[in-house]
Amino acid sequence: MLNADGGRSGSVDQKVNKPELLIPAGSPETFRTAIRYGADAVYIGGEAFSLRAKARNFSVEEIGENVKYAHAAGVKVYVTANIFAHGYDLDDAKRYFEELRDLGGNAPDAIIISDPGLIRILKKVWPEAEMHISTQSNNVNAETFLFWHDLGAKRVVGGRELSLKEIEDIRKHIPDDLEIECFIHGAMCISYSGRCLLSNAMTGRDANHGACTHPCRWKYTVMEESRPGEYFPVEETERGTFIFNSKDLCMADHIPELVDAGIDSFKIEGRMKNALYVASVTRTYREAIDDLFESREKYEAKKDHYMEQLRRCTFRPYGTGFYFGKPDNSGQIYDGLTYDSEAIYLGIAQGSGKEITIEQKNKFSVGDRIQIMKPDGKDIEATVTAMWGEDGSPVENCPHACEMIELALSEPAEDGDILRKNK
Repeated sequence: MLNADGGRSGSVDQKVNKPELLIPAGSPETFRTAIRYGADAVYIGGEAFSLRAKARNFSVEEIGENVKYAHAAGVKVYVTANIFAHGYDLDDAKRYFEELRDLGGNAPDAIIISDPGLIRILKKVWPEAEMHISTQSNNVNAETFLFWHDLGAKRVVGGRELSLKEIEDIRKHIPDDLEIECFIHGAMCISYSGRCLLSNAMTGRDANHGACTHPCRWKYTVMEESRPGEYFPVEETERGTFIFNSKDLCMADHIPELVDAGIDSFKIEGRMKNALYVASVTRTYREAIDDLFESREKYEAKKDHYMEQLRRCTFRPYGTGFYFGKPDNSGQIYDGLTYDSEAIYLGIAQGSGKEITIEQKNKFSVGDRIQIMKPDGKDIEATVTAMWGEDGSPVENCPHACEMIELALSEPAEDGDILRKNK
């Protein structure tokens, strides 16, 4: 077990490396938020070959610009190219990898990849590229990890079906230079390591090409073959049947166990999420990891605080996934369609001081008490004292999303701070 000084119990001299905190970004806005709030590394998708096609994503030019920004802050950037490619994808993939390679010093630090054909193409056109093998490759045993290591992988992302005990066993049977990355927070896929065909069958949109419609979140009934048109609810709860719908993963209460298992990179899910989500999970896990490596006692004393912060962004009910063994239905299934949150996202401060501009995300009014989220963990309470619309005229509230609103606040904000209010 991890001691307060960062060593393992029974071997105080043996130091444990602090795990990397790896944060998702689906747009330049969330990318910079992740860096500002404490990410060690950020993973993003390009405009093609990524499993989050509906995210804003990044052009090759934008990838280069944002990598430059991240490197100046000492943060790494990984680009996802983890679709399962068809033959018609291959020529475009070759050109894409060449374009990333040609970014030179602003090229991404690694490519997250799963398809063996794309791996062959990457190795031909950009042999120096660091490869991280995606969870889509169903990596759930040491021999699979070793297979990818033999092909030159620097890191393998474990399948979400792995328990902590299995991860610890894998760590014992792979080389020290092969890193283990695991998801520790966010949405869970009902299908094995994300390989799902529901979206293809029901909507014609290919989940393994990045176009998933998330039918696992929908409500279902049963129809008997000889009674067409008669739909019978399977009464899981009074709200209906959500037999595929999983709770969100949250391991903020179990950081020491994750460290002890030998995980090198703590991965957060959420390239489709907004800046409030990215800021909240980044800041909270940054704080929890740093607290643990400062003092086990400090970490234990602040567990309630971590969970309180994680409930202030959109989430489904939290669980621990498969980390402590296979969960039963009561521990895994969420019997609802909607997200919850104890806070409302207002926008990101543009400019610094008591008068700032935001692109407004949700309605609020003059006189409202809001919070200014700081990267260091502080939440500054402030009052909205005045508000001006896009035409410069004073307004009492802002009901229309995406308006540019000027605000006067009772307390100063800094450029990039997240503004939120209690529900």
